[in-house]
Amino acid sequence: VTPRNNPSRTMAYTALGAMAWARGRNSLMMLTAGAGALAVAGYRTSHADENPSGALSPKEFRSFTITEKTKLTHDTWQYRFGLPADQTAGMDVASCLVTRALLPNGPGMPLKAVIRPYTPTSSKEAKGHMDLVVKVYPNGGMSKHIGALKVGDTLEMKGPFPNLSVTANKWKHVALIAGGSGITPMIQVIDELLGNAEDHTHISVMYSNKTEEDIIMKSRLEKLALRFPGRFKVYFLASDGKFTGGPKTGVVRGAGRITQESIASFIPGFHENVMVMVCGPTGFMETVSGPKAKNDKQGDVGGALAALGYSKDQVFKF
Repeated sequence: VTPRNNPSRTMAYTALGAMAWARGRNSLMMLTAGAGALAVAGYRTSHADENPSGALSPKEFRSFTITEKTKLTHDTWQYRFGLPADQTAGMDVASCLVTRALLPNGPGMPLKAVIRPYTPTSSKEAKGHMDLVVKVYPNGGMSKHIGALKVGDTLEMKGPFPNLSVTANKWKHVALIAGGSGITPMIQVIDELLGNAEDHTHISVMYSNKTEEDIIMKSRLEKLALRFPGRFKVYFLASDGKFTGGPKTGVVRGAGRITQESIASFIPGFHENVMVMVCGPTGFMETVSGPKAKNDKQGDVGGALAALGYSKDQVFKF
């Protein structure tokens, strides 16, 4: 990440960056997102030919300039990055990208190379721009760094890296269970399915946060529920149980956290053609689906979904 008008930072970045990145292209990496929700491992150059026309490249990091910065919640921002006017980012659904920066590593220590994955929330068809939503965590090195960036600053990114192939009518029902910033890969899936006129998949979103004010892209989800009645519905949960305003079409609101009982009441049973996707902080994942296994493997289904009888073929952990 290169802030504007800071030549010394740029020079340090360039000199140390050449050494830091030289051995990273083919190495096996475990990358953990700011929320602890999204893990990506073993990105290899075997993905190098998957994005021949997009602005991003899975082969190399490229620098993109922030053109807009919008505050979404007290600790979450949306960043719009400029792309060539006639070009998309080149993202697949569902896929992520990785960001990189050289960040402080303690007093008197050299800068350390930090790489973290994020999922764009703009449509894969969008030309001329790409959006990232970033929740800034107190101890999140990369998220704090991005949080300090301003319009005109740049961020290096590389991708896309595929997670799960999502196509029209692949499943009868898709249930998306998210906590905190874990909603971002779900937005990508939602846009892919609802944006396809040939798709008839039913979508249920269960989204948990501490308070109503912490709900990221709340208005966007509510508008989709109103636009696609009977096909798209949202269940917002707030730990404090406090919500403002009256009822909204396709929106259910509740107190507490996502539990086995609330999942059973809101999404279809495991006997149906349903895919459940889960993304959130570590504790959230353990409760809902069980954690991912080592080396970014999906691992066994655990938590509430295991208790409800869902199989490994019906659950995907971002």
